[in-house]
Amino acid sequence: MDTAVAPEVEAVAADIASMETRGAATIARAAADALAAQARESDAETPSEFRAEMTAAARTLHDTRPTAVSLPNALRYVFQGMDGTTVESLRQSAVDSAETFCAQLERAQTDLGEIGANRLRDGDTVMTHCHSTDALACIEAALDQGKELSAIVKETRPRNQGHITAQRLRELDVPVTLIVDSAARRYLDEVDHVLVGADSIAADGSVINKIGTAGLAVSARERGVPIVTAAQTIKLHPDTMTGHTVEIETRDEAEVIDDESRAEIGEIEVENPAFDVTPPRYMDAIVTERGQFPPESIVTLMRELFGEATARPWEEPA
Repeated sequence: MDTAVAPEVEAVAADIASMETRGAATIARAAADALAAQARESDAETPSEFRAEMTAAARTLHDTRPTAVSLPNALRYVFQGMDGTTVESLRQSAVDSAETFCAQLERAQTDLGEIGANRLRDGDTVMTHCHSTDALACIEAALDQGKELSAIVKETRPRNQGHITAQRLRELDVPVTLIVDSAARRYLDEVDHVLVGADSIAADGSVINKIGTAGLAVSARERGVPIVTAAQTIKLHPDTMTGHTVEIETRDEAEVIDDESRAEIGEIEVENPAFDVTPPRYMDAIVTERGQFPPESIVTLMRELFGEATARPWEEPA
């Protein structure tokens, strides 16, 4: 039997899947808000029916972006706070839990930015990859401290998220040089820090981020340029503590090549992995709202936040 999912949940899921809604914190907030909407709109008559609806909504949201761990972490938080013996008590606790999660999310990026800003010095040039609001928070906090910074921004094919970063930095009056992805090694000699975000962070300190991050990290290490991941704790992937691997999302081939160009070339295979994995030995530090950590010690924070095991409410039978 199909379980009703609120229209707002379906709409949020579609926006996340199409990347109309992007960025880990934005995705997490949207997911929590969608679960709150599901709770408010539910016409379930029994607690079991209500839980089944919430589980179905969580599954719909979770299946949109398997690599963006902020999404299941948001779902976990809401479900952990959902408690009660009546539909109304379950409804209210779910809404309250979602609102608390979003409030904590608002503060987390500010705290992270202030910590990350301490790594940046007056006059530094920063290289970025893709678009990360956490990385931007570090730059903005450094500017608020009176530091002058400039940026070299990788365009980040195939969706050119670097253009978004360039625009945001110009809005902050940061001088920006936009480069093609393959020019990164050429410009590392002009860079003081590489600053990236993350979609997920594994228990061993591996950073899963936009495709191209791993190659950039290897080049930065060879050049002696420190590379830092700025990531809120919602990016930590607790399932990796118990042996799960992070699924790497493969996106539509049309993002890489249009049908007309493909037909002109002839029969070819096209691959479009959205993310890659940077081993911890190539990353200097991971900056979170809880502090700055060597990648290899991030598991300590993960255990503190999540314990040794985590629930997956979207896999529970409806």
